[in-house]
Amino acid sequence: MPLEKIYIDKAISDFPETASILKRLKKPHQIIHNAKEVFDSISSEDDPVASGKNILFLTQNKGAFLKKCPGTSFYTCCDYQILHIGNFCSMDCSYCILQAYFHPPVLQYFVNYRDLFEEIESQFSLKKISRIGTGEFTDSLIWEPMSDLTQQLITRFSSQNSSVLELKTKTSAIKSLKHLSHNQKTIASWSLNSEAVVDSEERHTASLSARLRAAAQCESLGYPLAFHFDPLIIYDGCEKDYIKVIEKMFNYISPESIVWISLGSFRFIPSLKPIIQKRFQDSKIIYGEFISGLDGKMRYFKPLRINLFKKIISFIREISPDVLVYLCMEDDEVWKKSLGFVPSEKGGLARMLDESAVRHCNLDKSYL
Repeated sequence: MPLEKIYIDKAISDFPETASILKRLKKPHQIIHNAKEVFDSISSEDDPVASGKNILFLTQNKGAFLKKCPGTSFYTCCDYQILHIGNFCSMDCSYCILQAYFHPPVLQYFVNYRDLFEEIESQFSLKKISRIGTGEFTDSLIWEPMSDLTQQLITRFSSQNSSVLELKTKTSAIKSLKHLSHNQKTIASWSLNSEAVVDSEERHTASLSARLRAAAQCESLGYPLAFHFDPLIIYDGCEKDYIKVIEKMFNYISPESIVWISLGSFRFIPSLKPIIQKRFQDSKIIYGEFISGLDGKMRYFKPLRINLFKKIISFIREISPDVLVYLCMEDDEVWKKSLGFVPSEKGGLARMLDESAVRHCNLDKSYL
């Protein structure tokens, strides 16, 4: 994380977590009384997105740490819970919605851990299966050099049997995961794409091979695994490229270690298009065959999505007939034509994922 500036919210300047992070970073910092100082500074830059990736703002989360995944009623949602540990990302993917989601974007990290763990304990006390992840508003593992929160989370999740923690990343930063007693309650999870997309659209991320090597190391440590092919991007030769990724994935990983694999096509809110045009001038991803979806996002024409899904799923099934494959934010028609069933026929997508978590993550089946 190549930081140029560190700002400290006065409200948390005396927190022990703040002191611990600053000790690890060993960089000068500035205490501020108003977050507007940080946001105004970034907003004035020619490329606020790039500038925001180099500025760290340590602050507190004044809202809920646990939030429902922001799905939509028009498409099938996985009923995931987001653990909101921070905002934005130091990596730089052309398609990243966070470029348009935060105004302005800045690396914010929340250090009020006590509030976070109180919410988690409340969730555990419900005694029902929960799938919780830190990789929605940020990458789960970019914070590893400066924070021990991931280790604390893994340790705490290991001692209960109703909830699973998913750490989703495009890094290979797994050093802190190697010497922990996780009790299979943490899923190590990677976002994967074709080598062509990684090279052209995913700046400052780990290579595909590095991600899979990290996954293999986590498998050897007993962690359950998950993989997310999202966004799938359609281009000449993409089908062969994605099949190569799947072959490579299964060369590194045993199918039995995989809790789930998700597939999602590239989709974007209209306001992201000019940002991509300005920041990634060589990118062609926004010039495909798109139509406005029911949620207002631009999506590939449905026949194009279905065709790609079917081919990828068919190849996965040849190698691993039983692994759970699901679609991210698609309707029943796409499910039926791609997978041969709709989630309601199996109790709903949330139920399918919960049952797979129970099988792979040593959770209490009675909480289903």
